[in-house]
Amino acid sequence: MTAATETSMAETAIAGTAVAKPKLRIFLCAPRGFCAGVVRAIDAVEQALRLYGAPVYVRHEIVHNKYVVEGLKAKGAVFVEELDEVPDTDKPVIFSAHGVPKSIPAEAERRNFLAIDATCPLVTKVHREAQSHFKRGRQILLVGHAGHPEVVGTLGQLPPGSILLVQTPEDIDALKADGSQVRDEANLAYVTQTTLSVDDTRQMVERLHQRFPAIVGPQKEDICYATTNRQEAVKRIAPVVDALIVVGSSNSSNSQRLKEVAERSGCPLARLVLRADDVEWALFKDITSLGITAGASAPEVLVEEILDAFAERFELAIEIVSTADESVFFPLPRELRPVVGAESVAVA
Repeated sequence: MTAATETSMAETAIAGTAVAKPKLRIFLCAPRGFCAGVVRAIDAVEQALRLYGAPVYVRHEIVHNKYVVEGLKAKGAVFVEELDEVPDTDKPVIFSAHGVPKSIPAEAERRNFLAIDATCPLVTKVHREAQSHFKRGRQILLVGHAGHPEVVGTLGQLPPGSILLVQTPEDIDALKADGSQVRDEANLAYVTQTTLSVDDTRQMVERLHQRFPAIVGPQKEDICYATTNRQEAVKRIAPVVDALIVVGSSNSSNSQRLKEVAERSGCPLARLVLRADDVEWALFKDITSLGITAGASAPEVLVEEILDAFAERFELAIEIVSTADESVFFPLPRELRPVVGAESVAVA
């Protein structure tokens, strides 16, 4: 047997041998992904398309997830940032789950639009709290992130100056109580953005009570149940895994907070990715355990896509880590409900 033949046989043997994949334990957070408010908003757009046909206009991204938005665009939804981008039409104009200032429904009414409000009911709760405090003569402090659509919407529920935005404990400390900012320390209330970090918000609320002992808060905290549940699941997993992936869009507040919570809870590597193509594989090549969760606006299909991508590279052992059961349901906006009920009866 020649040396060349031996080499050829060796190469054939190697080629025919399957290379063993490294083992990887996956800790899959539950709950994760869509919350009831997101389901309601997406269903509102899809139901409007079924009832009225394309196009249906949506002010701002209905939820902060590019995959979802692109999917709805393909079905005939047209996304705009302002109503002046919408032509005169008898088609529905839908407001996103984040809520809008009062000036937006007023403009829609002036132009005789068929307006459908898909604001999450938990955001609407915050709006009503602010309005209630205002009627009682209280000045309101809003804990939130400047420029986020939900914050813009909440600020726009009341006349300018009625609500002061605070983003950090330092903002609270810097408030002037000489009447130029805070009019009356004994007549204050606060509300919060629904998608904040639970721990950060707790710190902010504590600082508010330290600075203004008489301040009035909500009867039930404003942080969304889904935000709280997803953060609690990440807190349980983050300290025991080599890395954690949050499935979600970069402009999603609740997804960004999940990444921050993972890092603060001791996870050495946390990344926010929209889908499998965005995974920086070099960062994950040596890990033996991985946590996966998804923001409240991220569909489960993207979680499955990322799991499949890891399965191509690793031998997976998947464990579900559940911290809460979610059964919250929000009905569609009332403009879409009667026809839905009629269709249900017809099918029955």
